Amino acid sequence: MTARPENAHQARMLRLLRDSGPNSRAQLGDLLDLSRSKLAVEVDRLLATGLVVGDGLAPSRGGRRSHNIRLAPTLRFLGVDVGATSIDVAVMNAELEVLGHLNHPMDVREGPVAVFEQVLSMAAKLKASGVAEGFDGAGIGVPGPVRFPEGVPVAPPIMPGWDGFPVREALSQELGCPVMVDNDVNLMAVGEQHAGVARSVGDFLCIKIGTGIGCGIVVGGEVYRGATGSAGDIGHIQVEPSGRACACGNRGCLEAHFSGAALARDAEEAAHAGQSAELAARLESTGHLTAADVSAAAAAGDTVALELIREGGRRLGQVIAGLVSFFNPGLVVIGGGVTGLGHTLLASVRTQVYRQSLPLATGNLPIVLGELGPAAGTIGATRLISDHVFSPA
Repeated sequence: MTARPENAHQARMLRLLRDSGPNSRAQLGDLLDLSRSKLAVEVDRLLATGLVVGDGLAPSRGGRRSHNIRLAPTLRFLGVDVGATSIDVAVMNAELEVLGHLNHPMDVREGPVAVFEQVLSMAAKLKASGVAEGFDGAGIGVPGPVRFPEGVPVAPPIMPGWDGFPVREALSQELGCPVMVDNDVNLMAVGEQHAGVARSVGDFLCIKIGTGIGCGIVVGGEVYRGATGSAGDIGHIQVEPSGRACACGNRGCLEAHFSGAALARDAEEAAHAGQSAELAARLESTGHLTAADVSAAAAAGDTVALELIREGGRRLGQVIAGLVSFFNPGLVVIGGGVTGLGHTLLASVRTQVYRQSLPLATGNLPIVLGELGPAAGTIGATRLISDHVFSPA
């Protein structure tokens, strides 16, 4: 098993080296507010664990030159983002730089055994490519509510067969390393916070629009999961009192009216009804439509596709406006597969939020698309597990 830091000073040092790269002993002492003697003791103890290594001499600051310290270059973290229709697996070093990445289409409804057989196969391929001999930790995101301490999905609406499956325990045994499991949108938020558009923001919302819809809530720089792990499940907020049936068993949920699956269904209905020649042509060509088809049709100027996006953005904006008035975030990030809808969607959401929420909450509120795209989930997953490994045991 990978060594763990002994105390909070060592943990802060490891996270600082992860986020900022190699640093000198002198600079680390300044940043951590430790005396030279205390710093020397903690660095020597970390060197003995193998978590950090020496990295040559630092530039002189006057007097004797300090030595650089960096995280061990052999450390490897596995990030897994299980989506409703695909799996992303990435290997990263201790500084969370991507060394290898694979994507594979997979229906999450095939169940946890089939999905994780595929995950393990992808991890084995990455190891065989030479980017890792083994893993020091793995972070896993799944598209449903998770009881975080145990790493167990709980009654996920779009994941039949996953309720209560011991994801953390099963994968830890298979991979031979610590494993942390969270909801996929929480990990998207962590990814955008670590390396994306939310780097300098302590309080923000991260909305993921894919097959379903969820929201990552970050408060004071930390993910807020709620009492039982279901915080941010905004896809099941009602937007139409007597609306469509939803997979959760209720009617009129946001997810039933605007998500990747709902958008594709509405587009197919419009194509069959002869309302859009562009969508009809795409449907005839492939036999089905996706959110990407709606995006492409909108880009080509198709009025029906544009209206579907605007109407979806209005409903989404209605929900976000309520969240903004309640939470008063410093930023709203929108990500996920449907962000291919781009600025048409963003304009519709912004119009609704700025119209509906109080000026005090929206006066300086950016509503933006995520920067990291599909990489956000795997980056967030490796950040999650590195936070765990770089914490006192």
